[in-house]
Amino acid sequence: MERLDIAFFGSSLISAYWNGAATYYRGLIRALARRGHRITFYEPDAYHRKEHRDIPDPAWARSVIYPAEDQLQVDRALLLASGADLIIKCSGVGLWDEYLEAGVFGIRKPGALVAFLDVDAPATLERVHSNPRDPYLDLIPRFDLIFTYGGGDPVVAAYRRLGARECVPIYNALDPETHHPVPPDPRFLCDLSFLGNRLPDREARVDEYFLRAATLCDAQFLLGGNGWADKPLPPNVRWAGHVYTADHNAFNCSAKAILNIARDSMARVGFSPATRVFEAAGAGACILTDEWAGIDLFLEPDAEIIVVRDAGDVARTIRDLTPERALAIGEAARRRILAHHTYDHRAKLLEQVLAASFDSNASASGAVR
Repeated sequence: MERLDIAFFGSSLISAYWNGAATYYRGLIRALARRGHRITFYEPDAYHRKEHRDIPDPAWARSVIYPAEDQLQVDRALLLASGADLIIKCSGVGLWDEYLEAGVFGIRKPGALVAFLDVDAPATLERVHSNPRDPYLDLIPRFDLIFTYGGGDPVVAAYRRLGARECVPIYNALDPETHHPVPPDPRFLCDLSFLGNRLPDREARVDEYFLRAATLCDAQFLLGGNGWADKPLPPNVRWAGHVYTADHNAFNCSAKAILNIARDSMARVGFSPATRVFEAAGAGACILTDEWAGIDLFLEPDAEIIVVRDAGDVARTIRDLTPERALAIGEAARRRILAHHTYDHRAKLLEQVLAASFDSNASASGAVR
């Protein structure tokens, strides 16, 4: 398709600090750039992310950081994006979300598309269903496209019931240039590791699947992520603190197994594999995951991923898992993800959806793009 100028308004491209979507943004945007598109990513200077940046300004996207506390600066960022062919407002920017969601419609040039990228669609839908006055409800039918990075058919159907013109999941995936096997690192050696920030809608599941599991066995557990400093931990659980992106491969390659724990809403809806699943699979790690619908769309249970249903299941699995089986499962997962679930696959799908939407808009207006 024709090369596009694309403007993203998101949480952060340059920092994964308190920003679980960073891997997703980077992988998808870099894949789009490889296909010739020109991307500018607008993010607020907020939550100390700039002080904890873990990549320099990338060659594959222009990074624009605007002051978070000043509405005039937000307006300036919107104005800078007004020449884009595609403007994407991402969920969870963290500041000025409602203002940006309404503002993107006022800046689009003739023929441009405006899309919403929902990086937490199950939670977004729960929010609007519980509040009929949520401003986002009135905007859903105005977006040309709504993309989600999870949720499958249940989320698509829910968005269409709310008036969405089109809703397409663009799932998390693997960027093999970023996440790949590396030698083990003594800092991260353990039997089971979990990497995730402390969030209210996941903490109870971490308590069950990770911390209680640790009390049921004598294996060594490693916890990475922000917010756990004051959390009581069993004696066989170490906390690694914030794990920078440059250390993710070593983190994933240094444990016998990696644990994925979904957030509450994503576990209920299903079809929402976290970025960590693809990161770990790309590194050849043996992944354990809590149970959710749709796992087999991405990895085959028992052959490419191990599904665990409670703390006892986790403890038994870690006790019985041999290094040979862990290696075989990790290698099988890596082959599957490389064959079917890279960001190049996702970028190709995104282009197909955009081409159809541009054609539809051109036909409706009598214009030719």
